[in-house]
Parts: sequence; C-alpha cells; structure tokens
Amino acid sequence: MAAEKKIKKSFLYMITFISAMGGLLFGYDWVVIGGAKPFYEAYFEIVDFPNMQGWVMGSAIIGCLIGVFMTGFLADKFGRKPLLFISALIFIISAYGTGAVEDLTLFIIFRVIGGIGIGIASNLSPMYIAEVAPANIRGKLVSINQLTIVIGILLAQVVNYLIAEPVGPGEQLIDTWNGQSGWRWMFWSEGFPAILFFILLFTLPESPKWLMSRGRMKDAAKTLVKIGDEEYVKAELQALNQVNQAVQPKNNYAALFKGKMPKILLIGMVIAAFQQWCGINVIFNYAEEIFSAAGYGVSDILFNIIITGITNLIFTIIGMYTVDKLGRRALLIFGSLGLASIYTLLGACYYYQFSGIAVLVLVMLAIGCYAMTLAPITWVVISEIFPTKIRGAAMAISTFSLWTACFILTYTFPLLNASLGAYGTFWLYGVICVLGFWFIKKNLTETKGKSLEQIEQELTQ
Repeated sequence: MAAEKKIKKSFLYMITFISAMGGLLFGYDWVVIGGAKPFYEAYFEIVDFPNMQGWVMGSAIIGCLIGVFMTGFLADKFGRKPLLFISALIFIISAYGTGAVEDLTLFIIFRVIGGIGIGIASNLSPMYIAEVAPANIRGKLVSINQLTIVIGILLAQVVNYLIAEPVGPGEQLIDTWNGQSGWRWMFWSEGFPAILFFILLFTLPESPKWLMSRGRMKDAAKTLVKIGDEEYVKAELQALNQVNQAVQPKNNYAALFKGKMPKILLIGMVIAAFQQWCGINVIFNYAEEIFSAAGYGVSDILFNIIITGITNLIFTIIGMYTVDKLGRRALLIFGSLGLASIYTLLGACYYYQFSGIAVLVLVMLAIGCYAMTLAPITWVVISEIFPTKIRGAAMAISTFSLWTACFILTYTFPLLNASLGAYGTFWLYGVICVLGFWFIKKNLTETKGKSLEQIEQELTQ
C-alpha cells in the first residue's frame, strides 16, 4: 500500500488513457467494417464471391503487418510518441478515403492504409503504457488499452446501428440508402475520434523508460516526477541503470537471437498468434454470416452485434480487475479451456440446427470468456517479457505474428464456413484452443507484481 501512495494517479491515468486512444481507434477501425459489410458488398457486387469477401475483409491486416514491421525498429530509434502521431494521421486519412471511393481497388487500398494505423497503435499503445506504469498496477493499466479497444468496438457497433436505416422484407440492399451512402458514413464517423486523438497527443510525454535507455536521464526524470515522488524517481532510475550495465549496447538486435531470447520471443509470438487463432474475431468481422446462419435478419443482426459489444465491454472491465490479482498465466489457461468448451457447444447448435437465442447466448459467453482472458492478457504479457532496449523490436515481432495469424483467420473463415459449415469451423477453433492451453501451461511463467527490470533479469539470466 505504501508504494501505491507514492504514485500520482491523476497524471498517470491521464497519459494512460491518451495513449490508449490508439487502442480505441484500433477497435473502431477493426469493427466498423463489420456493420458496413452487407452494404458495401452489395455496392461493389461481391456478394457471391467468398474469395473476394475474404480479401476485402483481410486487406486491412496487410496494412497491420506493414505498420508493425516498420514500427518496432523506428520506435526503438525515435521513441514512442512520434509513431503515435503518425498512427493518428493515418486513421484520419483512412476514415475519409474509405468512405469516399467509388472503386473497389481504391477501397482496399484505403483499408490497407487504415491497417497501417492499426498496426502502429496495436504495437505502441500497450508498450507505452507498460513503460510508464508502476509494477503493482501495470496489468490493470495495460488492460486499459484493451478496454479502449472494446469501447472502440462498441462505439463502432452503436454508430453503425444508428446510421443504418431499416431494410424492408425483400428489399435489395443496393437500392437502399444504406447500400448507397450509409456505409460511407460508417467509415467517415471514425474521423472524429481520430482527430481528437491527434490533438491530445500533444500533451503526452515521451516514455521515460525509452528516454532512460538512451541515456537521457534528466528528460526521463521530468516525466517520472509527475508520476511519483522523489523516492519513486530514484528507484526507477536506479533499477534501469542496473539493467543497462548488465545487458547489451543499445539497438543490438542480434540479442533477439542469443541466449534465452529465442525462447522468450517464441512464447510471445505463439501467445500473440493464439489470441487470434482462438477464433473470436470472426464473430466481430463476420457477424452477418454467423447470426444469419442462426436465423436472424439484417436489422436483428445489427442489434445483436451491439449486445455482443456490451458483453465485451463488461467482461473486459472484469479482466482489468483480475489480471493483477489472479495473474496472467491463470487467466490465459482459463480462457483457453473456456473457449474450447463453448465452441464445442456452439458447433453442436449449428450441427443440430438449433437457432435463435441459443446461438446468441453461446456467442455472448465466448466473447465474455475471451474479453476477460486472452484479449487483454496477451497484450499485458507481450509488453512485459522483453528487455527494454529491444522491447520495440521484440514486441513488433510478436505483434507481427498476431496480425499474420489474424489475416489467416479472417481470410480463411468464409472458405472454412463454406467447406466445413459453421459447426465444423467452430469445432476446429476449439481444437486450436486446446493446443493453446497446452502451450501456455507448459511454457509461460507468472509475471504479476514484478517490475519490468525484475522480469528482464529473471528471464534473460
């Protein structure tokens, strides 16, 4: 408790929430396309082309991979703040361009551009928060990034629902206002939070740990003194000095492949990929197919999407308050087994042609389980386990793994759904969750309550 009293929480929470707005835009951009999907598909005449549907939906992930790839090394060289500015600008450009185009190729290009913004934000926002957060509340603060992702998801879902006009029985989507203009406003709406994020970034200080790793102790102390008292500042500077004396020179990325780092990097990459291959994101991106297969119409689908978003938000908050109490490893194990069990039942519903409320309840349970376990905890773990001087590059590799897995998941779902059926697809995701449980139980150690310097020393020595 004494350590907590040394922390100036108002400033700490302010910079945490500003940085986490990158997560909000990540969530918004990622899900806004789900509500627009039936309408832009009708507009661009790709309703009967599952390969093209998967490519359009997955194109943003190509941008994510580009954003992550270029971000890791740039963030280690130039700092965290400049890259966050770039992500905000990219979100603004993408929001306008995606809604303005008349050509499918340009639509995909702007989705790729938006994906670059997602890749930068998904990498840097949790990293920045982990570097400013005290050890005893780091899990909760990094989870705020996941909370803002979820808020962004819910916000996009609500905006989509409010923008879309009711579709009459037998009415062709291409002939409705939704099919001509509504889907455009769904994408344009993202520009408002993106502009706010860009403005607020002017008040954000650079990461003190990055400054310290570059020998800029005076600059780092100016930020640290706003977070904690004099004793806290001295302890932070001393801890990182000790680590700096024990590890490699700055920007020695060869260290990623020396000693125990390859195993640590593998753990980060597998956990990141598993967060996607557990299958939950198809519920957000392909809600139309999932709920229509359960017997719901277009208007009901948009409403059900909001219900899933509210569920996501509630259980993300629960996860925030359990991550520093129950620990990272326990929650990941619970989430893996929980999703495997739910997918078994969900697949059975589709196999035996149960429809309506049963499917909706199981989808809500799956989202709730994911929201309090794999969704936030993955970002916490990969922001903790890597050394400070190469954290940007190592997190970039893990996040690259995450988005590669996400692209494979997003692109293959229409193909799996067409060949295996909804039941076979969810049973396949259940098998993947069992494999994820086995890997986490065998390889991941607990990191809760430890400083980043402690974790670095324990894992690398």
